[in-house]
Amino acid sequence: MERARLESARPLARRPLVTLLTAAALAAPGLTALTSAARAADADLARNGGFESALDGWTCTAGTTVTSPVHSGATALKATPAGADNARCAQTVSVKPDSQYTLSGYVQGTYVYLGASGTGTTDVSTWAQSAPDWQQLTTTFRTGPSTTKVTIYTHGWYGTGAYHADDISLTGPGGETGQPPAAPGGLKTGSVTSSAVALSWSPVPGATGYAVYRDGTRVSTVTGTSTTVSGLTPSTAYSFQVTAVNDAGESARSATVTATTAQRPDDGGGSSGLPAHALVGYLHASFANGSGYTRMADVPDSWDVIDLAFGEPTSVTSGDIRFERCPVAECPNVESDAEFKAAIKAKQAAGKKVLISIGGQNGQVQLTSTAARDKFVSSVSAIIDEYGLDGLDIDFEGHSLSLNADDTDFKNPKTPVIVNLVSAVKTLKAKYGDDFVLTMAPETFFVQLGYQYYGTGKWGGQDPRAGAYLPVIHALRDDLTLLHVQDYNSGSIMGLDNQYHSMGGADFHIAMTDMLLTGFPVAGDANNVFPPLRPDQVAIGMPASTQAGNGHVSSAEVNKALNCLTRKTDCGSYATHGTWPDLRGLMTWSINWDRYSNWEFQKNFDAYFG
Repeated sequence: MERARLESARPLARRPLVTLLTAAALAAPGLTALTSAARAADADLARNGGFESALDGWTCTAGTTVTSPVHSGATALKATPAGADNARCAQTVSVKPDSQYTLSGYVQGTYVYLGASGTGTTDVSTWAQSAPDWQQLTTTFRTGPSTTKVTIYTHGWYGTGAYHADDISLTGPGGETGQPPAAPGGLKTGSVTSSAVALSWSPVPGATGYAVYRDGTRVSTVTGTSTTVSGLTPSTAYSFQVTAVNDAGESARSATVTATTAQRPDDGGGSSGLPAHALVGYLHASFANGSGYTRMADVPDSWDVIDLAFGEPTSVTSGDIRFERCPVAECPNVESDAEFKAAIKAKQAAGKKVLISIGGQNGQVQLTSTAARDKFVSSVSAIIDEYGLDGLDIDFEGHSLSLNADDTDFKNPKTPVIVNLVSAVKTLKAKYGDDFVLTMAPETFFVQLGYQYYGTGKWGGQDPRAGAYLPVIHALRDDLTLLHVQDYNSGSIMGLDNQYHSMGGADFHIAMTDMLLTGFPVAGDANNVFPPLRPDQVAIGMPASTQAGNGHVSSAEVNKALNCLTRKTDCGSYATHGTWPDLRGLMTWSINWDRYSNWEFQKNFDAYFG
């Protein structure tokens, strides 16, 4: 928040590759026909190469199976690269040393690769720069004198859109495959929330990974002996099983465990006190700018949540938050403290929520120590108590939140500024109880950008702030009343369609909000998905006017975004992943700027939801 402003031919029918090779050998001069012994020795070694059994046998960073388009059979692979991931799908195959192999497959898309690594000789790959229709890729290799396993794979290219693959085969003499592992034992549940269940089990000798099943459907593959299944529905019973996998195949399934997710956390999150559709705005209470000062009593009743901007720290790392009323010299029409407090009580009596917003453009807050954490709790409590406020808005911007280089899992953060902030907010929540209202106003850089980049990245060099709000939101999702990301003052952000979206129209708000309500793999990792938020926890953040911030859109574009997200009309080029009539509403920077613009933002909200 700123102070001053804020192959076109039909595919050939499939024939066994050995048959094709044999026919070629008999017909072509200079070629020697394959002996019957050789033909018998060759086989298709790729497991589930047609993806008819979902992703069984494959390990994918960002893949799923689809029913269209397919080259043959019922399903094919669809994998979507992200900015830091090429959507690689691979499997390891047992082979014989010093033997010849042919790898082939059908692909669609832009920059699609098919290859083999670990051959013991020269690793090979082939690729299609552009394959608008199914195109076959083929390459050959010979294994080394001691090679018993090779990895075959397909992948796309970073940020270039989804690709499809089907009917992947590796033809040659089979190696010693051994036996699949035993079924895992000791499966048990851990922590259970309204949207996630933690699972753990005992290790299995010879297993290279484990497949997790929810209600009989495979939902993930992991290498360790624990995982958290997320994206679940509150107050719902689920059953879980796991299997062990290795190069030889998959074990039988484990015994079943069940868990029922916790009750929908509306009451605990403080959202029950808000109307079905709410209007949130920031009130310049500690400073003035070109919009002028607006007294609390003069805020119209349309505003359901009023965020006092801003509480700021005495120093970046002190954790000591102070809220200073705008001085008379800067705000000649400022009301007295008594009048201000009385106006807050009047708003609350009318069912409105008044919060202290911490941070803003100038208020950098870094809780680097437990002492700073504790001071944050005590100082914020003092502000809440003095003014009789309903809760807290976290508006950390700039360099307040960033991730240490070794902090790569948003579900288990270990960076002090993240851990301490989560701890502080949970302490405040425990102190004030279920009616405590908690909102957050992060920038897109700290949330939706996490679809492409998270922290410094696997190879380092990325901005450590990328996606840094995700662990905070995730840890506090059961306490969170509203998340209203600032869809303004933002660079272009990649949406779930793997296209970049920019400010200036409904499309940006639709794509950014769809990500929050659908969930997304963090940094393109399909095994590390940020779960969706409930629609009643989400509002769309917009500037109230052109003076308030970059990215202002007209009321017509605001309504297009709302129509698309709540009614699936006026959606334009972006296809949402659902329809959410319970979307909570809108947030704007700011109430003052909306007053300056004759209440255009507020009036449009009232007309739309009235």
